[in-house]
Amino acid sequence: MSTYLWIGLGGFLGANARYLVQSWAAGRWGGAFPYGTMIANVTGSLLLAFFMTIATERLSLSPQTRLFLATGFLGGYTTFSSFGYETWQLLETAGRLQFGLNFLGNIVLGATGVLLGVALARWVMLLRG
Repeated sequence: MSTYLWIGLGGFLGANARYLVQSWAAGRWGGAFPYGTMIANVTGSLLLAFFMTIATERLSLSPQTRLFLATGFLGGYTTFSSFGYETWQLLETAGRLQFGLNFLGNIVLGATGVLLGVALARWVMLLRG
């Protein structure tokens, strides 16, 4: 299968996973604050860091596997373009507090997700020997 098909298949699945997360979050907490986008960004950051740490430090994965999971699925799942637009919309409609909470929440929690993903991957690799 060509490179673009691997990325496209992963992106298709990732975008649908993001939609499910966003729909679930909106149903649970309402749509006034973009919780679903933040959840996708944080979990996507954690998963990408976890996967890439294991893929580069322990496993020998095919380029197609990396493209499918990292570029395709997680690229379709994480939503930083949505994050940027929704953050701007919060500034215009809800005010500075909501803008700041969304901005800092995504950045700080997303970076924390990366740190946790790397630490978790290294811990799992240590346990597995």
